[in-house]
Amino acid sequence: MTSSILVLGAGMVGTCTALHLQQRGFEVTLVDRRAPGQETSFGNAGLIQQEAVEPYAFPREPGFLLNVALGRGAQVHWHARGLWQMAGSLLRYLHHSHPKRHAQATEAYSRLIAHATDEHDLLITAAGAQDLVTREGFRFVFRSAKALDEASQRAEDLRVRFGVRSEAENTAQLAQAEPALRASLAGAVHWLDPWAVNNPGALVQRYADLFVARGGRVMTGDAASLQVQGKGWSVLTAEGRVDAEQAVLALGPWADGLIRTLGYHFPLFIKRGYHQHYRSTAQLRQPVLDAERGYVLAPMQRGLRLTTGAEFAPIDAPPTPVQLAKAEVLARELVELGEALPEPPWLGARPCTADMLPVMGPAPRHTGLWFNFGHAHQGFTLGPVAGRLLAEMVSGGPTGVDPMPYRPSRFG
Repeated sequence: MTSSILVLGAGMVGTCTALHLQQRGFEVTLVDRRAPGQETSFGNAGLIQQEAVEPYAFPREPGFLLNVALGRGAQVHWHARGLWQMAGSLLRYLHHSHPKRHAQATEAYSRLIAHATDEHDLLITAAGAQDLVTREGFRFVFRSAKALDEASQRAEDLRVRFGVRSEAENTAQLAQAEPALRASLAGAVHWLDPWAVNNPGALVQRYADLFVARGGRVMTGDAASLQVQGKGWSVLTAEGRVDAEQAVLALGPWADGLIRTLGYHFPLFIKRGYHQHYRSTAQLRQPVLDAERGYVLAPMQRGLRLTTGAEFAPIDAPPTPVQLAKAEVLARELVELGEALPEPPWLGARPCTADMLPVMGPAPRHTGLWFNFGHAHQGFTLGPVAGRLLAEMVSGGPTGVDPMPYRPSRFG
């Protein structure tokens, strides 16, 4: 007998979870209020980051914190209400960011990242999405020699510890590789293994199309309507209520609101981010991170996408695109940015946990309910491996990665 399951949330993580459950014989219904890939997965820098073996720690450098407090730079912006509402989770985030605890988190996090491109490759091929993907890496560019030297040392450390491949580039080598960069920079670290996607939302949609072609259902519905139905679960969709024996919450930044109604209070918080597209004449070959200023420039189908760092704010706070304005000024120092497309800046939210590890596994107090959220900056990168791991847990078979570090029960 085929087991039925709901997957709530059609971003990269939810869509990949639906595909992997389907591959294991489940009858899967994927539910979201919008089309696949139109929320958080839509607005990222489009990177599948095989080099991102270390989760983002809470900044601890006094100079950096002072600049943030004074509103300098574009890396981080603090929303006043966000600090108040998220204070408890942020303090725990600071605690877990201690070097010793961060190293422990990195060990668990890197085991997922190690599978990122391999798992994406399987789906990219099956979905016929090769036209969206460039497999030539990603650059961190540096304005100062000191920062470049420090980054090169870190890159070598990651090579030794995790096998992460990179090449250091001096001023001349960077200028030859990226002639569109008009500023004279100290150089770059070229991470060789990441892949760039020129339309992130479209890649999620291709995966969803594959899911439908294989017999899956995608329905418009409201995750907040989830309720226990007999021995299973039910959610309200545009076509009426849909029942299933089990359910997966893959709601990204909206997971916290729903699990609180079920009695779970995990140390979750939001990092928001913005992007804007520009009609740039600059032909960047690969995405670049202006590492000392904290923004990314990524070539996209719609133009050159400028993405910001982190804004600590509640998910329902009004837009405050302070970082975007600062990043635009800084980006114009590097490239001929051109005019912004005549549309409002995009705003999205990254779902973060205090211990920097995603939440994947069975809900501690609800039979047949599963969690798959909290992937922070790397939901787009980790979607396929997270979907596979969750599906392996649901089906009760062996897992490719030890799931213990990510289980929801670690929060009590």
